[in-house]
Amino acid sequence: MQLETSTHDLLTIDLTNKAISRLLDIKTILELSHTPKQIELDVAKIILYEDNHLIVVNKPSGVVVQNDEKGTEPLPDMVKNYLKVRDNKPGNVFCGVIHRIDRPVSGIVILAKTSKGLSRMHELFRTAQIKKTYRALVNGVPEIKEQELRCFIRKNSQIHKAEVFKKKVDNSKESVLSYKVLEERGDQAFLEVYPVTGRFHQIRAQLASMGHPIVGDMKYGAPQALKDKSICLHAYGISFIHPVKDIPIEITCEKKFGDKSA
Repeated sequence: MQLETSTHDLLTIDLTNKAISRLLDIKTILELSHTPKQIELDVAKIILYEDNHLIVVNKPSGVVVQNDEKGTEPLPDMVKNYLKVRDNKPGNVFCGVIHRIDRPVSGIVILAKTSKGLSRMHELFRTAQIKKTYRALVNGVPEIKEQELRCFIRKNSQIHKAEVFKKKVDNSKESVLSYKVLEERGDQAFLEVYPVTGRFHQIRAQLASMGHPIVGDMKYGAPQALKDKSICLHAYGISFIHPVKDIPIEITCEKKFGDKSA
């Protein structure tokens, strides 16, 4: 028995196939638009210090320290893959997160190569035995060139932002830092910042609360973003007593912020 197909049937099939093809193209475009852009990182060039227990790197802005909802490859995975290849390790490589800095922030991050290093460094952070120094370029020039700032910070998870209060409110924590102006650059100032506590977005929120948001940090009131979506905040220095070797460790990492456009 021979099936007869009309011209109308062929036209309908052709249009259906084209519609399906177009829908698939749209689906592919949407999937690609939601696929996070992975950052290629030459880990060997950002290592600042390394021993059997710790590895300290200079994190570029744009790199995340922990997994996020966008699915971007985190810094520890990049370091882990590098160590696996460099040291020719057949099994799993340990790379533990000791502390974090925000995606748009650059600078020093310490990672643990052993569980002993991880637990002992966590204890140093918990007991405030780590001294950290940041450098920041802010909008405006503070009238007071050197001072301590105290406030209370509450994390607003819905908008992923820190709220600043002069007095304690529900779910807030005291936040303390000090700063000094290193250089005035017209209507901007270059600061050195010394956080005492380690609250969520602390430096960004506290500097903004005194009327001097970090350059590029539109989340906290900066007038414009930078082209690379970074902000002019850099984890410049860190010092501590090595929790295994029991020797003083002091690491600094310079970064130059340009004027205006940084």
